[in-house]
Amino acid sequence: MAEGISRRGDAWRARYRNPETGRQHERSFANQVDAVRWRRQQLDALDRGRWVNPEAGKVSFLAYFEAWGRDQLWTDGTRQAMALAAKSTTFAELDLRLIRPGHVEAWVKSMTVPTRTRKRPLAPGTIKTRFVNVRTVFRAAVRDGMIAVDPTTQVRLPRLRRRAAAMEIPTPEVVRSILEAADPRFRAFVALCAFAGLRLGEAAALQLGDVDFLRRQVHVRRQVQRGEGDVDIRLPKYNSERTVHVPDALLQVLSEHVALGLPYDWLFAEVEDVPPHQNTIGYRWRTTLARAGVEGVRLHDLRHFYASGLIASGCDVVAVQRALGHAKSTTTLTTYAHLWPTAEDRVRDAAALLFDEVVGSGARAATGDVG
Repeated sequence: MAEGISRRGDAWRARYRNPETGRQHERSFANQVDAVRWRRQQLDALDRGRWVNPEAGKVSFLAYFEAWGRDQLWTDGTRQAMALAAKSTTFAELDLRLIRPGHVEAWVKSMTVPTRTRKRPLAPGTIKTRFVNVRTVFRAAVRDGMIAVDPTTQVRLPRLRRRAAAMEIPTPEVVRSILEAADPRFRAFVALCAFAGLRLGEAAALQLGDVDFLRRQVHVRRQVQRGEGDVDIRLPKYNSERTVHVPDALLQVLSEHVALGLPYDWLFAEVEDVPPHQNTIGYRWRTTLARAGVEGVRLHDLRHFYASGLIASGCDVVAVQRALGHAKSTTTLTTYAHLWPTAEDRVRDAAALLFDEVVGSGARAATGDVG
């Protein structure tokens, strides 16, 4: 009989001792082979430094998340997103130690089909976001010694669309029609998103002092986020405080907006001395689109329009990164790499210039047009 394995009635008992604590651990199995396998796994985990106390993990996934989450330095938005992901799992009440990759796969699959409370499947991007948030919890559990292995490892997610295919960039004609259809008090908001690349929360949180008409700059110093009835003014996303160098035409639109009268310091506050609610902005945006006869354009698409214009004008990655307030240039490249000219494009353009210099100069000489 294998060492550490004994029979007690119809059950097989496996035992081993932790050399660091001196404490003995045991577990009973119906079959001897299972008892041997378990004991071998525990001893191997001890040797590799991956051993987890069998008593650990006897807490549900959701209970662990709530206890661990209380100590995390999250913004309100992050806390809400993490809680939404954790509570959406199909294994929320299951003990951490009992959760296997199959449970995670079943949860992922449940998000790809309609339910009684959700008429449509979740988008692949939303599924990925929730999955990443839940994976963060499991990784914390591994670090805390609650479980030995992260069950989300190697779980496959629905394939995301390529950014080049998923990104919708409105044409200049569409942006023009939206601007022309915008209410006079909303036109400057639209222009800031289209010609300065501001996010909704950043534009809503602008004050008159953030616009430097003399230096032709807009200072992005804060953003507004709304919780459950609360107004939260904070640093821009990813601490992306920045100065955006803007054209005279945008400053003209802003000056016309100021001329309409500002009852408060906030550029777009109208009824009370707080930035406008995102629901209010959403309603005005939808109304403007309907008036312009435009469908399927999001306010955030104006930020893509701005970025694409910078790239088309020859701005490099760092210039676009700073203008958009991305924390890293890799974020800019990941989002907009498909808009930059490829090496093949540059070779083709260089060859075209060479061709024009040779053939074009010859044609001009033949016609006597060399001036």
